[in-house]
Amino acid sequence: MLRFTLQGARGRWVTFTGSFVALALGVGLIAATGLALAATFQAPHRGPERFAGAPVVVRASDTLRVSTPNGERTQRLAGPSAVPDRLAAELARLGRTVEDRTFPVSFAGAASLGSGTDRTDDKDGNDGNDSGDGGNDTSGGVVGHPWSVAAATPYRLTEGRAPAAPGEITVAVAPPARDVPRGPHRSQGRVAVGDRLRVVTPAGIGTRTVVGTVAATDFEKAVFFTEAEAAQLSPRIDALVVHADPADVREAVRGAVTAGGIGFDVLTGDARRRADPDPDRDSEALVAVNALLGTAAGITCFVSVFVVASTFAFAVAQRRREFGLLRTAGATPRQIRRTVLTEAVLVAVPASAAGCLLGAAGAPPLAAWMVRGGIAPAWFAIGDQTWPLHTAFWTGLCVALAGVVTSSWRAGRIKPTEALREAAVDSEAMPVSRRLLGALVLLVGLGLLGWSLATDPGEALKRKTYITRPMVLIVGFALYAPVLVPPLIRLVTWLPARLPGATGLLARENAATGVRRTAAIAAPVLITVALAASLLGTTATIGAAKAAEATTQTRADYVATAQDERGALPAPFVERARNIPGIVVSASRSTTVTALEEDVALVESAARAVEPAALTAVSRLPVASGRPADLDDGGIVVNEEWRTRTVGQRVRVWLGDGREATLRIVAVLRTGTGDNGAYVTPRNAPGAPVDRVDVRLRAGADAAAVDTALREAGRATGTTVLTREEWTARNQPRSSGSTRLGMLLILGIALLYTGIALANTLIMSVSDRVGELALLRLAGATKPQVLRLVAAEALVVVAVGSLLGAAVAALNLLGLRGALALLSVPAPLVVPWGGLGLMVAASAVLAVVAAVVPALTALRTRPVEFAGTRE
Repeated sequence: MLRFTLQGARGRWVTFTGSFVALALGVGLIAATGLALAATFQAPHRGPERFAGAPVVVRASDTLRVSTPNGERTQRLAGPSAVPDRLAAELARLGRTVEDRTFPVSFAGAASLGSGTDRTDDKDGNDGNDSGDGGNDTSGGVVGHPWSVAAATPYRLTEGRAPAAPGEITVAVAPPARDVPRGPHRSQGRVAVGDRLRVVTPAGIGTRTVVGTVAATDFEKAVFFTEAEAAQLSPRIDALVVHADPADVREAVRGAVTAGGIGFDVLTGDARRRADPDPDRDSEALVAVNALLGTAAGITCFVSVFVVASTFAFAVAQRRREFGLLRTAGATPRQIRRTVLTEAVLVAVPASAAGCLLGAAGAPPLAAWMVRGGIAPAWFAIGDQTWPLHTAFWTGLCVALAGVVTSSWRAGRIKPTEALREAAVDSEAMPVSRRLLGALVLLVGLGLLGWSLATDPGEALKRKTYITRPMVLIVGFALYAPVLVPPLIRLVTWLPARLPGATGLLARENAATGVRRTAAIAAPVLITVALAASLLGTTATIGAAKAAEATTQTRADYVATAQDERGALPAPFVERARNIPGIVVSASRSTTVTALEEDVALVESAARAVEPAALTAVSRLPVASGRPADLDDGGIVVNEEWRTRTVGQRVRVWLGDGREATLRIVAVLRTGTGDNGAYVTPRNAPGAPVDRVDVRLRAGADAAAVDTALREAGRATGTTVLTREEWTARNQPRSSGSTRLGMLLILGIALLYTGIALANTLIMSVSDRVGELALLRLAGATKPQVLRLVAAEALVVVAVGSLLGAAVAALNLLGLRGALALLSVPAPLVVPWGGLGLMVAASAVLAVVAAVVPALTALRTRPVEFAGTRE
């Protein structure tokens, strides 16, 4: 039997080569994404960075700890408390101490701490950009510190001196590129000693002189002030460097707690890393990469399994005539099945091994591309894990066997007397088992959609949902392909078949006769169109919904926000805005509240601390019940995602600094697209700075005078003031560059593989029709006519696959539209016509080329030499 199998493989090398290529590429993609995914499971170990030179660091704990019946639960605090003056004085008795203060800083103009973007030089006394929007730079994330703490950090002077008087600063600057000249001819835009910059601090905007520079680090962008000026700008002590015995420091700190009941950390050795800015940034960066690669790996595995199984099943279906002859010659059904399974193993083992080699070679370039695109951090690289290769190998082997087992069972059941008749045309109805399985899969897909709409419409907006749901429907439509393909062929070819000439009619009959062939070729197109339209359409629709929701919920005429999520608006701007007549000013703060759900998990929710009197004047909240106007220091506004959400009930929460509070629910908001958070009063957000100001004109106010006054306040304090239209346009949800690249990665992997599989299946199909093409030539058809016929058939199949994929995408997008309607979010359904058309056009071009090229090769030999050829 093995000898017979090998002889058969030599005789049908094109079919086996196609199966080999499909499986090797599938295993390669699984291995490459698996290796990249394995590299995200562990972040590199880093030592202390910010306080690398400090013997002991004392600060308020940033971890909330709550005892529950199920053990202690912890949660990171958004705004840890300050070190109180009394504790600082007590620690000063043990040894020399240095007070560290951290506060937001930005530059008016275009000063650069990096590699030389254009800026307005201030050496001639010009205060820089005085545009109406305040001229703020976009260099967010810059922080100020007192120079006294620099000795405990990696910062060392590279040029100039330390700040010694008010108005002097020392700036951390990245080294210039090799081709950037130094001295008086240096590149415009780089900060250097002697520059005078307009610096925005919590006290407002002022001109300061750069007296020194230090080498920049990768964990923050720093600007150093004198100790006295830093204390004036930020009175709170964020951390304390203590030069004393750690045991004595711990003894002094023991028992000290913040106003919220949170203790203090005494950090030494490697634990000092907990005082670094974003100490978990490496692991948090890997969380995003892990989610992206996990999605890509899931889609890759699904696409490869689907296409490989379809390719192997098609390869077996091509040989029904051969199996019929074997049954006529006396082969038993068991021998037929054993032959097919043996051939699958002979192809799958080397193909899976080759795929592992491809994956191992392709994983490093994949990781490098993700780093270049900003998807992964700069240090991300493939590790030495081998389990993804084992997983990919055995997945490929199992998929190959699964792809042929059903077909081999069906081939083995062919009766000798029916063999030749069945092999002539795909006329047999779809088996009952396949109908039942297809119906079950479709019911699961539609049932999950209906259940989500009935119980939790917001689930449809989550990435895992809108990525996995199309997969279920794709499988269901593919299982029903033998039933769906014939009517779709008639629909697609209705007009071409009635045009003059026989090409349209023959294309229709050939596609309808070879249903298995048509379904196998249409499968990659189905996946391509369904995934592309579903993912692109869903993300675009959700983005439009978020934008519409944000626009609907604001009633403000002007909005001013901090430049970055951790920044603050200058206090002088807020004060000046409040003194402008004819307006309502709502100054709000970003904070968090944490609730314990079912004594199991601490759930943190984003919140805004607002002034109750101004809240309803500048906003139009999506209220489900209650009255936001009733908010006071003892109340809270929650949304429908909270477990406790009945107006009048009291809920136990922990505020941003860890303080525990029991607040009364005064209103409940609809969930919407997921951005509707909680609201508390400023008293319940201690230490949180004002980062947003909403302004609304009162009835009868002088709009021109208000506009002039607000913009003058913005210019004087370095604050950008936007109209509602400008703010809406600037803050409309858009996919970031890394997000778009991530989506490109997901779709690119899937589309590349399905495109190759489409070409592979077409080549297998055309190579099996050499005799048929020869008969057409003997019947009088010219070579161009035969090639046009082959191209027309390929286009028909692409059209059928596109319609099936469009049906899957339509079901998903309609389900999303229904979810948004149930969430009361007014948003249009965005159909990605451009992307969809591009995918269909690419599939059509690839299909025509993959069909015409092998047909052209087959037509090089004289037709008479192939007369009567069937295999």
